[in-house]
Amino acid sequence: MGKKEKKSKTAEQKARVAAKQEKKASQKEKKGKSKDVADSDAEDVDLDAIRAEYEQQQAQFLKITESSCEPPSARASATLIGSPTSRELLLFGGEYFNGALATFYNDLFVYLIDKDEWRKVTSPNSPLPRSGHAWTRSTAGDIYLFGGEFSSPKQGTFYHYNDFWKLDPSSREWTRIEGKKGPPARSGHRMTFFKGYIVLFGGFQDTSQQTKYLHDIWLYDIHNYNWYNPVLPPATQKPDPRSSFSMHPHDAGAILYGGYSRVKATASAGKTKSGGQALRSVLKPVVHVDTWFLRITQPSTDAPANTPPAIRWERRKKPVNSPNPPRAGATQVYHKGRGIAFGGVHDVEESEEGMESEFFDNLLAWNIERNRFFQLTLRRPRATAKRQVDDRSNRKGRGKLDEEELLRNLATLEAKGTLEAVDTASEQVHDDSDLAPIKPMRQPMFTLPHPRFNAQLAVHDDVLYIFGGTFEHGDREYTFDEMWAIDLGKLDGVQEIYKRELDNWQGSEHDSDVSASEDDEQSGEDDDDVDEENAGVPLPTVDSQPHTDIKVTAISDTLDDADGDPPVVNPEDTRPHPRPFESLREFFTRTSTAWQDIILERMRSGDPSISRSIKELRKLAFDQAERMWWDCREEITALEDEQEAAGIGEIVSIADRSHDVGAGARRR
Repeated sequence: MGKKEKKSKTAEQKARVAAKQEKKASQKEKKGKSKDVADSDAEDVDLDAIRAEYEQQQAQFLKITESSCEPPSARASATLIGSPTSRELLLFGGEYFNGALATFYNDLFVYLIDKDEWRKVTSPNSPLPRSGHAWTRSTAGDIYLFGGEFSSPKQGTFYHYNDFWKLDPSSREWTRIEGKKGPPARSGHRMTFFKGYIVLFGGFQDTSQQTKYLHDIWLYDIHNYNWYNPVLPPATQKPDPRSSFSMHPHDAGAILYGGYSRVKATASAGKTKSGGQALRSVLKPVVHVDTWFLRITQPSTDAPANTPPAIRWERRKKPVNSPNPPRAGATQVYHKGRGIAFGGVHDVEESEEGMESEFFDNLLAWNIERNRFFQLTLRRPRATAKRQVDDRSNRKGRGKLDEEELLRNLATLEAKGTLEAVDTASEQVHDDSDLAPIKPMRQPMFTLPHPRFNAQLAVHDDVLYIFGGTFEHGDREYTFDEMWAIDLGKLDGVQEIYKRELDNWQGSEHDSDVSASEDDEQSGEDDDDVDEENAGVPLPTVDSQPHTDIKVTAISDTLDDADGDPPVVNPEDTRPHPRPFESLREFFTRTSTAWQDIILERMRSGDPSISRSIKELRKLAFDQAERMWWDCREEITALEDEQEAAGIGEIVSIADRSHDVGAGARRR
């Protein structure tokens, strides 16, 4: 789709359009000479006064309160995370730009997954409104937040935060962590965790003169309450400065992929009076596609208390099947050794006047250990082959309900001691009018949500949640007001959590005049835009074409990318592997003994004196089986699709059933 650049709206978009901002500002200045000062885009606003007013409003809250509410309003550059302690999602901050003014938020919303209910939390002590911040969970179950940005309503002036906060997800209590030697202010950075440390890297600082991208690394010790800024030798390789990248936890440190920045370059500025070629300095956008491993070595046990850990950057090869073309705004969320990404945008700057942008709706999984991308495809539920199976499942479901009711009755009987009490309790359960009504299940859709970039992602209990995101068409920016859920294990459709119509775009006529003067060819397309007086803004249609930019090869296919790391297949690997159509529970049931034998063998080869109880041994075995099941998930899914296309259903090994199969059955 063709479009003209516009002034930046969010933390990540400012970087994408900074090159054209200067020209546009000069044109606006010429137009604004005949207008009143209040209509000018340059505003005299005291950001400190605005922030002080927010602090006064927040101080009026005497305690932490939580109340039911409607889903959050549309916003971009917020943060979404799954609660480490309960089945909840937490959403904080963000900003919304309607074409004229920017609004920043410091709301904390909680989504109760089981109840399909939103709650809003108010607190006398919480971070001020911001966007472009970052947060992560820790091994202790808390959530840590750092940085972000805030601007005046017309985005004439910006402010970057350098404050550091801890959120208790259970009590909803915010605690500001004071420190004198912490990271400088920034936004667009990323954070992750490693054992007892919070890891922070990158981001940018936006001033009125320039945008400075960062590549410093910071570690926060959650036990000793200290920030460390390890200094690498000058000759040591390290990632280039960037923002909007993906960073995931790892058993030995952290993994970094991709990102966005702008680098200085020279461009032609026409002919000089003497006939020579004039050059000018410009900022060229760069979408990074490299991968880095941050190795963190903890200090020895006999080291002093404040000894910082040692770090080393190690560059990895280019991932196999990496997205092509490279795209920005496709930040990943971590899930079981994989990075899950959705959407993104690819910009091709054709000239100083215009830019071609392509938006994506791909759902990708990056296997971190194998360094390989897979495209995830939605799958319709398999139809049941025989009606007897449905009847048997129905009987099993009714039996389960009867069993649950029997257990409740037994518990009541033990507590109250009479059968009459059981009958009374049963009546109370069925007649309780205070219970919240069960909401009907929405029918899933089997197409991914509308293409977008900078969507907020979170994973909880193997379910991916997609919140918001941004889409651009012409000079308009659409901030999605919706949230979706996808089961990463089944991929059996997209479930709508909520969806609302988009608000009207309030771009001023002044901006429209400037845009029209920049490109007369766009006027023909403007006639097709939606009338702004309507109740909502319908999205422009996007051609639904099969995505051929990402080729997902089968396990036996040869690799045509010499720079990528092929999946390592060790012929001596005797560990159990999952089979097609086999759930995680079935896989562990079949291979539990084998995994326990592997763990026992490792314990014998290590320290024979270490002993484990049966329960601990089984837990370790399940962890190993779960890791293997998810590690092979994409390949197994591809095999299942191939077998279904060939008419092959579930495969059952006769060897596994030989103990209950007679001789005649084996011969057949």
